[in-house]
Order: sequence, then C-alpha cells, then structure tokens
Amino acid sequence: MRIIVTSDTHRDFYALHTLVEKYRNTAALFIHLGDGAVELEQVENIYPECKFLSARGNCDFGTNASLAGCFSCGIAKIFYTHGHMYNVKYELDDLYRAGAEVQANVILFGHTHIPLMDYRNGVHILNPGSLGMPRGTKPSYGVIDITDRDIVCFINELDLT
Repeated sequence: MRIIVTSDTHRDFYALHTLVEKYRNTAALFIHLGDGAVELEQVENIYPECKFLSARGNCDFGTNASLAGCFSCGIAKIFYTHGHMYNVKYELDDLYRAGAEVQANVILFGHTHIPLMDYRNGVHILNPGSLGMPRGTKPSYGVIDITDRDIVCFINELDLT
C-alpha cells in the first residue's frame, strides 16, 4: 500500500492538484498534515474516488479537521498531526512521546516546512516538507510504502515546471 503525505500547501492549489493527479491511480491514501484546508477541499471535490485524511494546522481556520489522528494500516500504526501543538520547530521529544502513547510506529508532522526523515527506536518519523512554501528546498512530499513485512518512508521533490 502506498500513502502520499503532504503539508503546508498554503493555498497553492496547483501544487496539491499536481501531486494528487500524479498519484491518484497508485496511492491508496493521501494525508495532508495541515495549513492547506482550502485547497484540500477543492482537490477532494475533483477526486471523490481518492481517500484523504487531514490534520488542522495553525493557519487552518474554519475547518473541522482534528489536530491529530491515528490509524492502523497493515503493520503500520500511523500518528499524524500538523506539529505546532508539539513544539516541532524546537525539538521532537513531545511529538515522539505523543506517538509512543498510541504505540505508533510511524509519526507524521509538518509545520516546519523542512523535510525530515528519522528512525528512532523502531519508529519512523517523517516531515514531508512543504508543497506551497518550502524552506531551503524545492516543493516536497512524503511517500510511505507498506508491505506485509516492511515500512519504507522517503521524501520526493515535486517538479512543478
């Protein structure tokens, strides 16, 4: 199963639409980690056949998305959040503890606009960066591939030319 993870699109409809169009036939799920509720709703209307989950970011006003979520997918238990409630711009300990409380082995967050992959004590930690306002990189997103035996996370850049 393939999951596409994005965050911080900040009203960049084109970037989000481009990403979903690229993976709409191969991804089982898209997760948006916040600060993009407006364009996410627009994309969801265009692709009703795709499955989307989202978390509310600090710039998402008027959305009913939750601040965090957790679900199981095969061997993966995934905790996802925007990250602003866990001080992720300064350290990841609070976020890691929140994931550990629900026994997650994959923790997803955004907010910093900087892509990051880490593996700590059997737990994958992934920040896909930002599609709309990347800091120091090109627009980026995360990919999680889950098989019966393994979880593989990686970060890709999105070519918008």
